[in-house]
This record gives sequence, C-alpha cells and structure tokens, in this order.
Amino acid sequence: MNKDLTEGKAEKVLWQFCLPLFGSIIFQQLYNIADSLVAGKFIGENALAAVGNSYEITLIFIAFAFGCNIGCSVTVSTFFGAKQYARMKEAVSTAMIASGVLCAVLMCAGILSCGALLKLIRTPAEILADSRLYLDIYMWGLPFMFFYNISNGIFSAMGDSRTPFYFLAASSLSNIFMDIWFVAGLHMGVAGVAWATFICQGISCVLALSVVMKRLKGIRTEETYALFSWKLCGRIAKISVPSTMQQSFISIGNIILQSVINGFGPGVIAGYSAAIKLNNLVITSFTTLGNGVSNYAAQNIGAGKLKRIPEGFQAGLKMVWILSAVLTSLYLLGGKQLLMLFMNEASGEAMKTGLTFLRIASPFYAVISAKLVADGILRGAGRMNEFMTATFTDLILRVTLAIILAKTSLGSTGIWCSWPIGWITATVLSVLFYRRGPWYHGTEADKAR
Repeated sequence: MNKDLTEGKAEKVLWQFCLPLFGSIIFQQLYNIADSLVAGKFIGENALAAVGNSYEITLIFIAFAFGCNIGCSVTVSTFFGAKQYARMKEAVSTAMIASGVLCAVLMCAGILSCGALLKLIRTPAEILADSRLYLDIYMWGLPFMFFYNISNGIFSAMGDSRTPFYFLAASSLSNIFMDIWFVAGLHMGVAGVAWATFICQGISCVLALSVVMKRLKGIRTEETYALFSWKLCGRIAKISVPSTMQQSFISIGNIILQSVINGFGPGVIAGYSAAIKLNNLVITSFTTLGNGVSNYAAQNIGAGKLKRIPEGFQAGLKMVWILSAVLTSLYLLGGKQLLMLFMNEASGEAMKTGLTFLRIASPFYAVISAKLVADGILRGAGRMNEFMTATFTDLILRVTLAIILAKTSLGSTGIWCSWPIGWITATVLSVLFYRRGPWYHGTEADKAR
C-alpha cells in the first residue's frame, strides 16, 4: 500500500516505514551471505576466498544500481509528496529507460574486463579461476539487479516498504535452498552458487516489475506525460550520479584494500571475506534505513513541511542506535560463532583475522550509523555536494591509512584500524552539514506556518 509520509508523528511514521525496509535488506544480504556460507562450508576455504574476492568487484556494479534506485526514489518521492502524479509517472518511465541503457553498457564492460580486474587486484592463482567463473555468471544477471532496484525505489517513494520485503523474503530463502542444492546436491561448485543467485534474483525482478506497473496504472491522472524526459533525466541524474560515484569510489577503495589484503595470502583473505560480509550486513542495514529517511525528507520537502525534517532525523537516530547496540553486542560476544557459519575450523589464520576485524570495527557502529541518517536527510534534500564531501573523506582516510598501516608491524591488523578513523571523521562532517540545512533553524516561510 502507498503511504503519505508527510502526515502523522514522525517517529511512528518512520518506524512503520523503515522496519520493513530493514527486513528487506536483511534478506537482500542473505544472497551474498548464503553464497559465502555455502562456498566455505561445502566447497572449502579457497572457494570462500574466491567468492569474497569477486564480491568486491560486484560492488562496483551494485553501486550503479543503487544510484539509479536512489535517484528515481528521491525524485518520485518529491512528486508523490506534492501529488503531481503525471510528473511522477514520467519520472518512473524516464528512470526505467535510462537505467536500461546504462545496464546494457555496464554488462558489456563487465564481461570484457572482469578477468583483467581480478589480475589487477593480485588475486592469488589458486582462487583466480573460481573468481572469474563467479563473475562471468554474475554479469549476465545485471538486468535483474538493476530493474529490481528501480522497482524497489518506486515502492519506497510511494511509501510502500512492505511489498519489497515480501519479494525479498521469498527469493532470499529460495536462494539459500538452491545454493545448497546446486553445490551439495549437484556438485556444481562455485558455479552453482552463482547460478542460484542468478535464478532467484531474476524471479524477484519480474514479480517486482509486474506489481509496480500495476500499482502505477491504478493511480489515475488526467494529464498526459512523456515516456522519456531529458529534463527529468537530468534531475534524476543530479541525485543518482553523486550516489553512484559515492558507492563506486567506495567500491574502488575496497578493491584497493582487497589488493592490499590479497598480499597476506588465502587465510587472511578468507577471514576478511567472512568478517566483511557480517560488517556489510550492518552498514547496508544502516544505509537502507538512511534511504528511508531520504524518502521521508523528500516527501516532506515536496509538501513544504520543513519542520518535520529534524523530527525525522531524531527518529532515525533512535532506530539506528538501538540496532547498533544489538549488533555490536552480538559481534563482540558471538563473533566466533557467527564466523564459524562460513568456516569449518574454529582456529587458524582465517578465524583470527575475522575476529580481529569485528572487534575493531563493531564498537563504532553507533558512529557510522549517525552519519548515514544525516546523509539520508542531505540526499533527500538534494544537497549532494555536502553528502559526497563527507563520504569521500571517509574513503580517502580509510584507504590511505590501510596502505600505510599494513606496512608497519601491525600487518593486516593495521588495515582494520583505518575503519574507525574514517568513520569518526566523516560522521562529524555529515552531522555538521545537516545542522546547516534550512530545516534545522527554519526558514522565514516555515516559521510563519
């Protein structure tokens, strides 16, 4: 059901809207966690390392899909909040067409260049073939990922966070069973992991597109609208390009980090692959909740209700800090048991690496979560320069410090120490940028309401 986020108590509205989003991202992350879990348990440590190594490259393509999602979502949210439904439908069709063209270009580039990228990041010879096989299959599934993300963005823009949750819950659980069947039953190896994800994402995409088109058809408007608008494409790009650049540069930074990590051998790679999946589950959850705040901010700005923005920020902080407390405690107290989901041995270099990463990073989840809520407001308001400044500061600090500290006596532990430093600095910047917005002190027009 579509929901107006401009009415009602901000905290209640956001909790009702964001909780299904959080559930959705949990199931979304199950795709990648299931791949690594099955690879590590049923194939071996090298297979876990291969899937984890490939994952850093897939994040580049995920960044573009995420950018299309948020650009479409924020634009559609603004029109939905202003009840300009013809413009909203024009924005949807424009986003679909532009994203389809972009996806085709990226798919061709990925098929041609993934082998070179794997060699560029110094992928060890023992995992190179499996890494390449996983990526080759992954590339053919890019259209499913792109159009699912666009559909998800449209649902969120119209205040519906439950429908994507239902699709993801079903497809993610199916993916787990198919992973096990293809790998343990049919003995397809790493290829089985990749094909299971391909099939389940494809079904989820088709279902999501069908429902979103039906939902849009049910919103009647007397005005005519074009299937494609260059003006709206530019407006969507104003949001999506910085978001894509943010995610892309983060992915490039992660690839540089992966190349540094690869120098420490398969044991460290496997441990990092397991720990980073757990870490990404947390960060992606915070990011998704931040996206919910973006939709809230965009709808309220479209409706001219700036006073509701600080209320949404406070409600968003409460959500992510509760989640941070739970996940930090879980990772500090049960990190070994969680890492064992990916490994067959409780000791050794891989386990030591994974535990060290979690113990260094997880205490700072409350810090980075505050940044991602502030980013949600900035992105919903279209203040992309401030958003990107904070994000790139984090990335540059983490990559630079990781390279430097890896060469010291700290070794691989030095790499993990760069995470908290980047997070703290970037959070200070994002919160300061948020506090400079017109919603914080109130514009004259808003005070007169």
